[in-house]
Amino acid sequence: MASVIGVRFKNAGKLYYFDPGNYWPTAGDAVIVETVRGMEYGEVVTGVKEVSDELITPPLKKVIRIATPEDAQHDAENRAREKDALALCQKKVQEHKLQMKLVGCEYTFDNSKILFYFTSDKRVDFRSLVKDLASAFHTRIELRQIGVRDEAKMMGGLGMCGRPVCCAQFLGDFQPVSIKMAKEQNLSLNPTKISGICGRLMCCLKYEEDHYEATRRSMPRVGKEVMTPDGAGTVVDLNILKETVRVRIPKGDSTEQKDYPLTDIQRIQPAARPPRKAAAEEQAAPEEAGEQNLEATEELENLETEALESDAPDAESVAEFAAEEGLTPDEAMAEIEEIAEEPEEEFQDVVDGGETEE
Repeated sequence: MASVIGVRFKNAGKLYYFDPGNYWPTAGDAVIVETVRGMEYGEVVTGVKEVSDELITPPLKKVIRIATPEDAQHDAENRAREKDALALCQKKVQEHKLQMKLVGCEYTFDNSKILFYFTSDKRVDFRSLVKDLASAFHTRIELRQIGVRDEAKMMGGLGMCGRPVCCAQFLGDFQPVSIKMAKEQNLSLNPTKISGICGRLMCCLKYEEDHYEATRRSMPRVGKEVMTPDGAGTVVDLNILKETVRVRIPKGDSTEQKDYPLTDIQRIQPAARPPRKAAAEEQAAPEEAGEQNLEATEELENLETEALESDAPDAESVAEFAAEEGLTPDEAMAEIEEIAEEPEEEFQDVVDGGETEE
């Protein structure tokens, strides 16, 4: 266990731990700390507390000092200078005719480095650009390529819910999101309806996934026989949020579908096998063992097929999306798979040694 404080350098940025040393800052205070990028100005999010050594990335750096009004003024001046630096860098990018989109710019607190963030569909050789920028700013220059999710986090914006995007408001880290989550929540697989402004699957699909999985495990599967207050029937649909089960019940020559609370549903257990004579069992043992092995193999194959298909969109959803957008099934599947790709790693350097100083 070690005594640490949690410091954040950006709004909704990652939380980093530092050794408070002889200081005792509280949440909301500003501090000057030393990082791998140099001295940085950050805000204390969590006061002094004890955390396990597993949560700490060594070496644990100490707080240099509590920030003064002069430090706050200097940080504000750096933020104001970033706009001019970004405009100059954009001009240099156009001069060099590089296929890259600038997203943001940051000055380190001690002005020892300027970082420019950009997105690009391919690798970019920006060595000549770095030399021009170093000549203009007379300091160390670093360019970093980021993914589309990080771009949305830095730029901000409004989601389809009408509220600011979660990643720019409070999400410190991106959680993996898959098509399976959209299927689990009975959402349309239309990419325009389940993807955010970054073009990837919406992060909010992850919020209720644990509840859906836990509730679904406690409910009978579709197609199973269950007992209801009105008699035995077959499960045809599940409502996870309301925790109700829709059951088809025979009514004479027809059937009727009705919703029941989960508490009114009882599973029907399969009937137990009648006991057999010992001699008959011994005679049929080899044959039964073969049948049991065959049944076990078939059941295992069914489970494997179900696991493989759980992550893939079903044919009905793909056909529905294709009809809505006027696409072929192959084109619809390609669009769905595109938004389901894993997010790119944050802050990837596209060229090794792509920094210089002058």
